[in-house]
Amino acid sequence: MHKKKWKRVAIVRKVLTFSIAGIALLALLYVHVVFPASEITKLPDKLPTQHETSYQRLSRERSWIQELAPPHLPKAPLASRKLDVASRNGSLDKLWKPPPNRDYVPCVSASPLYTPPPGSRGYLLVHTNGGLNQMRAGICDMVAVARIINATLVIPELDKRSLWQDSSNFSDVFDEDHFINSLKNDVNVVKKLPKELATATKAVKHFRSWSGVDYYEEEIARLWDEYQIIRAAKSDSRLANNNLPPDIQKLRCRACYEALRFAPKIEAMGKMLVDRMRSYGPYISLHLRFEKDMLAFSGCTHGLSPEEADELKAIRENTTWWKVKDIDPVEQRSKGYCPLTPREVGLFLSALGFPSNTPIYIAAGEIYGGDSHMSDLLLRYPLLMNKEKLASIEELEPFVNHASQLAALDYIVSVESDIFIPTYSGNMARAVEGHRRFLGHRKTISPDRQDLSTHAISVSLVPT
Repeated sequence: MHKKKWKRVAIVRKVLTFSIAGIALLALLYVHVVFPASEITKLPDKLPTQHETSYQRLSRERSWIQELAPPHLPKAPLASRKLDVASRNGSLDKLWKPPPNRDYVPCVSASPLYTPPPGSRGYLLVHTNGGLNQMRAGICDMVAVARIINATLVIPELDKRSLWQDSSNFSDVFDEDHFINSLKNDVNVVKKLPKELATATKAVKHFRSWSGVDYYEEEIARLWDEYQIIRAAKSDSRLANNNLPPDIQKLRCRACYEALRFAPKIEAMGKMLVDRMRSYGPYISLHLRFEKDMLAFSGCTHGLSPEEADELKAIRENTTWWKVKDIDPVEQRSKGYCPLTPREVGLFLSALGFPSNTPIYIAAGEIYGGDSHMSDLLLRYPLLMNKEKLASIEELEPFVNHASQLAALDYIVSVESDIFIPTYSGNMARAVEGHRRFLGHRKTISPDRQDLSTHAISVSLVPT
């Protein structure tokens, strides 16, 4: 009897427990899930026509671009949307924020022991080689070499025989008078050889690559005993980067960041391009090195058609001064030796969190394949700009067919950008990144190309 009684009590307790739990759950749902009448979706009285369907789809696309919210999700309540916008703005602020300088500042002033240039022992002629930034680095090295060997530097001759076939002279690209005056306390610089030495015998030398002070003081300076003119047949990579006297390193920096100012017409045009980019807001300068010469030289064919790959191979084989002819494109890419493709750049920027309305300046020449390779990046980031879009044909006319001058415009817009992103670690990427650090640690984002190629992840990223 007692057993039956306790059994009934236990059953009643269980029923009461479940009832209380059910009531509590309903209360919670009632409090947290409220559906206002205005939010209830009503079924249409009739199915939309094909025209109406197209219009609704277009409207949804426009709404998605404007509000930056995935179209398949319902709109969040207003308070939630405000929090989301604030969070997104906070993330964007972090993306655009420049890195701290950690108390590093430019250090280019000469030491107290540094003296004006002593009497010159002869003249140094320099034939630069390569593109704009390769020549620029070589000129800075030759300024330092002239100081080391106590030479008078003749204004360098720019490369006119390389792939770009640019006829520009030094004064067409750089401010010649400013260059001479800026270095007057470092090196004697003249515009040309004296007339009486025009036909003098010259010692033509290929300076040894990455050489230190000892090489120039002992081997090269010895040539003054027999010659009044030394001609450097090449200028790139002729001076070591490390283990040089601090005053020589500082001189290189002064030459690069203070003396080598662009010609006035280039500076003016570059400033105009920067101002027009700024009219869109903070902008990224993207050094998109997906150009014919780069792809041919590096042997990179990822994302290209067989016909395009064959064309690049033929260019490489027919360019006599490129020593390496047989290149495995898969191996090149796996080692991180290839520039990112435009499509990869779009994925990279989206993954970082840059919204689709981010203004982007394309600092590059003609992109290989044109629209066929740019379409994906353009779809993700419609505000893609370049010189040709920002300036009129008439404004660009003085610079056309002068690759170094056009590259100088890209250099200016890149140095002044809010964020600089190189897709390949070439001469321009390194030059611009260094210049931006010198001017105050402006932000540069350098993708890890090897990591991106070896850990390629197929994802469908919703533009943010």
